[in-house]
Amino acid sequence: MYAAILILSVFIVSFFIIQYRVEKFIYKRVKKIYDDVSLLESTNFQAQPITTDMRTLTEEIEKFAANKKLEIETLKIREGYRKEFIGNVSHELKTPLFTVQGYILTLLDGAMDDKVIRKKYLSRASKGVERLIYIVKDLDMITKLEAGDLNLQRENFDIVELTQATFDLMEMKAHKKKITLTFDLDYKEPIMVSADKERIQQVLTNLIVNSIKYGKEGGTTEISIENLVKNKVIVRVTDNGEGIEKQNIPRLFERFYRVDKSGSRKEGGSGLGLSIVKHIIEAHKEKIYVESVFGVGSEFSFTLEKSKKNA
Repeated sequence: MYAAILILSVFIVSFFIIQYRVEKFIYKRVKKIYDDVSLLESTNFQAQPITTDMRTLTEEIEKFAANKKLEIETLKIREGYRKEFIGNVSHELKTPLFTVQGYILTLLDGAMDDKVIRKKYLSRASKGVERLIYIVKDLDMITKLEAGDLNLQRENFDIVELTQATFDLMEMKAHKKKITLTFDLDYKEPIMVSADKERIQQVLTNLIVNSIKYGKEGGTTEISIENLVKNKVIVRVTDNGEGIEKQNIPRLFERFYRVDKSGSRKEGGSGLGLSIVKHIIEAHKEKIYVESVFGVGSEFSFTLEKSKKNA
């Protein structure tokens, strides 16, 4: 009897000692896993209490692994965009640089002795430099916009009057392609908005230039201004040009992204126009939208806040 009790007691004591030792052993191993994971700066994982329950630990590690996989995929996508952006910047700068270099080298090789050729080549080289300056200025602006360093100078102004002034500036450009710039109706009363007038004119200019660039000869670029809600208006820029294929729409506002990889470069521009438009509108805490049917035309629209007197 005593022997049985002794054996049972020894068994129970041994069981708890072994369990304690095993749990301590597992705890050390699990803690090492937590410590190793903490090196990856996973705040979510670090916040969890250390557990020796295998099911809970497995779930935590699987969740951690899934999050890391998502982060890695996101980084891969960003890396792809970064490489594409660098390639696009290189291409945009390389073309005018090589043009300028070519004309200057030709002049240095003896062509400068001919006054006619010298004047023509210097004029072409000057255009190449102007294009470089144009691209660099747009890059500088978009960098400031993305960093939030561009201060908006809000004022009350008539958006109808500003649109007409932009039409007047773009008249010659539109005339070359026989494109008509027009309002959807005769706005007899001013529509007052509160925004940075210079920046909004830049938005209108970029959108109108874009509609002319991709518009068909003899087409139309139409602007309408409508009440959206009590304190908002929406400005729509509509054309009946080439239109945009559905798969290209999500990337339209990316820097240097071009729908037509070859033809659009012939039309000039920095490739930053729509990206600048998006950042200016978002800096006003407003929204920009795009709708397009390939072969039919496109509509870009953005919201603006009405001035207090007009709201």
